[in-house]
Amino acid sequence: MEDKELNTEPSLTPKELRRSVWSGTEILRKFHSILIGCVLASIGIILLRHAHLVTGGTPGLALSLSYLFNASFSTVYLLVNIPFYILSIMRMGWSFTLSTFVATLILSVTTMADRLFPVFTVPDWAGALFGGAFVGVGLSYLFLNGSSLGGVNILVLYFHKRFGWDPGKITFVIDFSVVMSALYSVGFVKGAYSVLSVVILSSIISFSKGRFPVRYKPEVSLRSMGTQENHLHGGKR
Repeated sequence: MEDKELNTEPSLTPKELRRSVWSGTEILRKFHSILIGCVLASIGIILLRHAHLVTGGTPGLALSLSYLFNASFSTVYLLVNIPFYILSIMRMGWSFTLSTFVATLILSVTTMADRLFPVFTVPDWAGALFGGAFVGVGLSYLFLNGSSLGGVNILVLYFHKRFGWDPGKITFVIDFSVVMSALYSVGFVKGAYSVLSVVILSSIISFSKGRFPVRYKPEVSLRSMGTQENHLHGGKR
């Protein structure tokens, strides 16, 4: 009798579980998480820009190109990200790609808020220390919530997801290469401080790496739910 009572308790079907993942509450929570991560990262980028430093990844590459061509960071950042969306769709899925696209748009808009402030200069050491820390925390928060700032971050998460590689170490290798290529636009001294910002950023990501895969499980579970649903329908036939 007890077993029958337990079996007759209401449970969610695969379709209902899929709907619950994409509910309005979940979408708002996702957007809120992306917004927090982007605001933190944009503060770091603004500090780096006012110190005339660069950092790694796509934001660092966009900063370097914006210095070189005297262009808007937001515009360059969006353009640099375009090729990486194809990889994201193919390897990371539509959910991740969409959230990443939203994150890049938010970061572009929030960094444009810098124009509202008076011109100021940030010391090199402060830009490297606090700029790298803010970008690192912002990126880690985005990674934890199944998003990124696009570009090479997509590669970092793909290698972590596919091969289990340390995202902090991958980030450091790529970011170091980006900073070295930016020496022409910032000079040797500022390039050295930029490397310091990369070390800080990568260390923060490595510290948080153990929790990154957790947010990808819902997407995997959706596939498994679809498989279970097919089995159920096949059983009914």
